[in-house]
Amino acid sequence: MPAAGDAAKGKEIFEQCGVCHNADSEEKKMGPGLKGLFKREKMTNGKKPTDATVRTKIDEGGNGMPAYKDMLSDQEKDDVIAYLKTL
Repeated sequence: MPAAGDAAKGKEIFEQCGVCHNADSEEKKMGPGLKGLFKREKMTNGKKPTDATVRTKIDEGGNGMPAYKDMLSDQEKDDVIAYLKTL
C-alpha cells in the first residue's frame, strides 16, 4: 500500500495542475474540474476514482493531458492524491 500523502504539499504541487483543472468547482477548464473527484461515481474515462485509477491518469495522461509519470516523484503523486481527496 502506498505511503499516505501530505495534502498540504499536494496543494502546492497541484498549482501546476490548476492551469488546466479547477480545484474549487466541477466546471471544465482545459481538463475536468476536480472538486469532489473521489465522491464521484466515475471519472471522465469511465473508471471509478480510486488511488490506483487516479495515479494511472496522472502517470499516463491522455485526452490532451500530459503524462506526469516521470515529472512527479511517487511521493509527489501521493501528496497530490491526498490533496484531491480534500476537494
